[in-house]
Amino acid sequence: MIIFRNDLDDMEKRYRARLINSLSGFKSANLVGTADKDGNLNLSIVSSVFHIGANPPLMGMISRPHSVSRDTLENILVTEQFTLNHVDEKHYMAAHQTSARYGRERNEFEETGLTAAFSDGFEAPHVAESPLSIGLRLVETQTLAVNQTVMVIGEVVWFRVAESAVQTDGYIDIESLGTVAVSGLDSYHTTHRLNRLSYAKPDAELSPLDLTGARKT
Repeated sequence: MIIFRNDLDDMEKRYRARLINSLSGFKSANLVGTADKDGNLNLSIVSSVFHIGANPPLMGMISRPHSVSRDTLENILVTEQFTLNHVDEKHYMAAHQTSARYGRERNEFEETGLTAAFSDGFEAPHVAESPLSIGLRLVETQTLAVNQTVMVIGEVVWFRVAESAVQTDGYIDIESLGTVAVSGLDSYHTTHRLNRLSYAKPDAELSPLDLTGARKT
Protein backbone atom coordinates (compact mmCIF):
# COMPACT_ATOMS: atom_id res chain seq x y z
CA MET A 1 0.00 0.00 0.00
CA ILE A 2 1.25 3.47 -0.90
CA ILE A 3 -0.68 6.54 0.24
CA PHE A 4 0.09 9.86 -1.41
CA ARG A 5 -0.29 13.37 -0.01
CA ASN A 6 -3.42 14.15 -2.04
CA ASP A 7 -5.08 10.97 -0.74
CA LEU A 8 -4.89 12.32 2.82
CA ASP A 9 -7.10 15.30 2.03
CA ASP A 10 -9.94 12.99 1.01
CA MET A 11 -9.89 10.99 4.26
CA GLU A 12 -12.34 11.33 7.13
CA LYS A 13 -10.83 13.67 9.74
CA ARG A 14 -10.48 11.25 12.67
CA TYR A 15 -9.27 8.40 10.45
CA ARG A 16 -6.57 10.69 9.04
CA ALA A 17 -5.53 11.86 12.52
CA ARG A 18 -5.10 8.28 13.77
CA LEU A 19 -3.19 7.32 10.63
CA ILE A 20 -0.72 10.21 10.71
CA ASN A 21 -0.23 9.98 14.48
CA SER A 22 0.80 6.34 14.03
CA LEU A 23 3.46 7.09 11.40
CA SER A 24 6.13 8.25 13.84
CA GLY A 25 6.10 4.92 15.70
CA PHE A 26 6.57 4.41 19.43
CA LYS A 27 6.75 7.58 21.54
CA SER A 28 7.22 8.33 25.22
CA ALA A 29 4.08 8.72 27.34
CA ASN A 30 4.30 11.55 29.86
CA LEU A 31 1.89 13.33 32.15
CA VAL A 32 2.38 17.10 32.32
CA GLY A 33 1.67 18.55 35.76
CA THR A 34 0.91 22.26 36.11
CA ALA A 35 -0.83 24.72 38.41
CA ASP A 36 -2.42 28.07 37.63
CA LYS A 37 -1.72 31.32 39.49
CA ASP A 38 -4.44 30.45 42.04
CA GLY A 39 -3.00 27.00 42.77
CA ASN A 40 -5.59 25.01 40.79
CA LEU A 41 -3.96 21.82 39.50
CA ASN A 42 -3.96 20.40 35.99
CA LEU A 43 -2.71 17.11 34.58
CA SER A 44 -2.61 16.06 30.93
CA ILE A 45 -0.99 13.31 28.89
CA VAL A 46 1.38 14.10 26.02
CA SER A 47 3.39 11.98 23.59
CA SER A 48 5.51 14.77 22.11
CA VAL A 49 8.35 15.09 24.66
CA PHE A 50 11.90 15.16 23.31
CA HIS A 51 15.50 15.72 24.43
CA ILE A 52 17.11 19.00 23.33
CA GLY A 53 20.45 19.12 25.15
CA ALA A 54 22.40 17.90 28.17
CA ASN A 55 24.33 21.05 29.13
CA PRO A 56 22.22 22.93 29.95
CA PRO A 57 19.71 20.10 30.50
CA LEU A 58 16.83 20.97 28.18
CA MET A 59 13.67 19.13 27.18
CA GLY A 60 10.90 20.13 24.83
CA MET A 61 7.34 19.22 23.98
CA ILE A 62 4.78 20.29 21.40
CA SER A 63 1.42 21.78 22.38
CA ARG A 64 -1.51 21.99 20.01
CA PRO A 65 -2.31 25.47 18.59
CA HIS A 66 -3.27 28.06 21.19
CA SER A 67 -6.36 29.01 19.18
CA VAL A 68 -8.64 27.82 22.00
CA SER A 69 -8.14 27.54 25.76
CA ARG A 70 -5.21 25.22 26.57
CA ASP A 71 -5.01 24.88 30.35
CA THR A 72 -1.62 23.18 30.38
CA LEU A 73 0.05 25.69 28.08
CA GLU A 74 -1.57 28.68 29.75
CA ASN A 75 -0.47 27.50 33.19
CA ILE A 76 3.11 27.07 31.97
CA LEU A 77 3.14 30.55 30.45
CA VAL A 78 1.91 32.09 33.71
CA THR A 79 3.91 30.16 36.32
CA GLU A 80 6.91 29.18 34.13
CA GLN A 81 7.01 25.76 35.82
CA PHE A 82 5.83 22.28 34.86
CA THR A 83 6.61 18.64 35.50
CA LEU A 84 6.94 15.65 33.20
CA ASN A 85 6.01 12.28 34.67
CA HIS A 86 6.61 8.89 33.07
CA VAL A 87 3.52 6.73 32.66
CA ASP A 88 3.96 3.18 33.92
CA GLU A 89 2.15 -0.13 33.39
CA LYS A 90 0.04 0.22 36.54
CA HIS A 91 -1.38 3.65 35.77
CA TYR A 92 -1.62 3.97 31.97
CA MET A 93 -5.43 3.87 31.98
CA ALA A 94 -5.65 6.68 34.53
CA ALA A 95 -3.06 8.60 32.49
CA HIS A 96 -5.09 8.18 29.32
CA GLN A 97 -8.21 9.43 31.10
CA THR A 98 -6.52 12.81 31.64
CA SER A 99 -7.03 13.45 27.91
CA ALA A 100 -10.76 13.87 28.59
CA ARG A 101 -11.95 17.46 28.25
CA TYR A 102 -12.47 18.32 31.88
CA GLY A 103 -13.31 21.94 32.62
CA ARG A 104 -10.69 24.22 34.17
CA GLU A 105 -12.46 23.93 37.54
CA ARG A 106 -12.00 20.14 37.65
CA ASN A 107 -8.75 18.62 38.93
CA GLU A 108 -7.52 15.74 36.74
CA PHE A 109 -5.53 14.32 39.65
CA GLU A 110 -8.76 13.85 41.61
CA GLU A 111 -10.79 12.78 38.58
CA THR A 112 -8.37 9.96 37.69
CA GLY A 113 -7.29 8.84 41.17
CA LEU A 114 -3.68 9.97 40.76
CA THR A 115 -1.85 11.73 43.59
CA ALA A 116 -0.45 15.25 43.36
CA ALA A 117 2.89 15.67 45.14
CA PHE A 118 5.22 18.65 45.46
CA SER A 119 8.95 19.27 45.61
CA ASP A 120 10.14 21.97 48.02
CA GLY A 121 10.13 25.39 46.40
CA PHE A 122 8.43 24.17 43.23
CA GLU A 123 4.83 25.13 42.52
CA ALA A 124 3.98 22.66 39.76
CA PRO A 125 2.69 19.27 40.98
CA HIS A 126 4.23 15.95 40.03
CA VAL A 127 2.58 12.52 40.01
CA ALA A 128 3.41 10.52 43.14
CA GLU A 129 2.73 7.23 41.34
CA SER A 130 5.14 8.00 38.49
CA PRO A 131 8.46 6.09 38.52
CA LEU A 132 10.29 9.10 37.08
CA SER A 133 9.25 12.73 37.55
CA ILE A 134 11.05 15.81 36.23
CA GLY A 135 10.60 19.42 37.33
CA LEU A 136 11.25 21.99 34.61
CA ARG A 137 11.52 25.77 34.38
CA LEU A 138 10.19 27.38 31.23
CA VAL A 139 13.01 28.74 29.07
CA GLU A 140 11.35 29.51 25.75
CA THR A 141 8.25 28.97 23.62
CA GLN A 142 8.05 29.13 19.85
CA THR A 143 4.89 29.11 17.76
CA LEU A 144 5.67 27.13 14.62
CA ALA A 145 4.60 29.01 11.51
CA VAL A 146 3.82 25.83 9.59
CA ASN A 147 0.79 24.82 11.73
CA GLN A 148 0.67 27.14 14.76
CA THR A 149 1.61 24.42 17.24
CA VAL A 150 3.68 25.65 20.17
CA MET A 151 7.09 24.25 21.08
CA VAL A 152 7.69 24.52 24.82
CA ILE A 153 11.30 24.30 26.02
CA GLY A 154 12.11 23.73 29.67
CA GLU A 155 15.30 23.41 31.71
CA VAL A 156 15.54 20.52 34.15
CA VAL A 157 15.50 21.83 37.72
CA TRP A 158 15.18 18.48 39.50
CA PHE A 159 14.17 14.89 38.85
CA ARG A 160 13.11 11.98 41.01
CA VAL A 161 13.94 8.36 40.15
CA ALA A 162 14.79 5.15 42.00
CA GLU A 163 18.54 5.05 42.70
CA SER A 164 18.61 1.42 41.57
CA ALA A 165 17.63 2.46 38.03
CA VAL A 166 20.66 4.77 37.58
CA GLN A 167 23.63 2.81 36.30
CA THR A 168 27.28 3.53 37.06
CA ASP A 169 27.82 5.24 33.67
CA GLY A 170 24.76 7.50 34.08
CA TYR A 171 22.40 5.43 31.96
CA ILE A 172 18.87 5.25 33.41
CA ASP A 173 17.33 1.82 32.99
CA ILE A 174 13.90 3.02 31.90
CA GLU A 175 12.66 -0.52 31.32
CA SER A 176 13.20 -1.43 34.98
CA LEU A 177 10.84 1.39 35.93
CA GLY A 178 7.94 -0.12 33.98
CA THR A 179 7.64 2.95 31.76
CA VAL A 180 5.29 2.43 28.80
CA ALA A 181 5.40 3.74 25.25
CA VAL A 182 2.48 4.97 23.17
CA SER A 183 1.75 4.69 19.47
CA GLY A 184 -0.92 6.59 17.63
CA LEU A 185 -3.42 8.29 19.89
CA ASP A 186 -4.51 5.44 22.13
CA SER A 187 -2.25 2.35 21.98
CA TYR A 188 0.05 1.63 24.95
CA HIS A 189 3.03 -0.73 24.92
CA THR A 190 5.51 -2.30 27.28
CA THR A 191 9.14 -2.52 26.17
CA HIS A 192 11.80 -5.19 25.85
CA ARG A 193 15.45 -4.21 25.55
CA LEU A 194 17.36 -5.81 22.68
CA ASN A 195 20.79 -4.56 23.76
CA ARG A 196 22.91 -1.62 24.76
CA LEU A 197 25.58 -1.00 22.13
CA SER A 198 29.06 0.49 22.20
CA TYR A 199 29.79 3.98 20.85
CA ALA A 200 29.74 3.81 17.05
CA LYS A 201 33.03 4.61 15.28
CA PRO A 202 34.00 4.28 11.61
CA ASP A 203 35.62 0.94 10.78
CA ALA A 204 35.06 -0.41 14.31
CA GLU A 205 32.82 -3.33 15.18
CA LEU A 206 29.96 -2.67 17.57
CA SER A 207 29.96 -4.51 20.89
CA PRO A 208 27.00 -5.36 23.12
CA LEU A 209 27.15 -3.66 26.53
CA ASP A 210 25.70 -4.68 29.86
CA LEU A 211 23.48 -2.28 31.81
CA THR A 212 26.46 -0.58 33.42
CA GLY A 213 27.98 0.26 30.03
CA ALA A 214 30.71 -2.39 30.20
CA ARG A 215 31.35 -4.63 27.22
CA LYS A 216 29.74 -8.02 27.52
CA THR A 217 32.14 -10.93 27.60
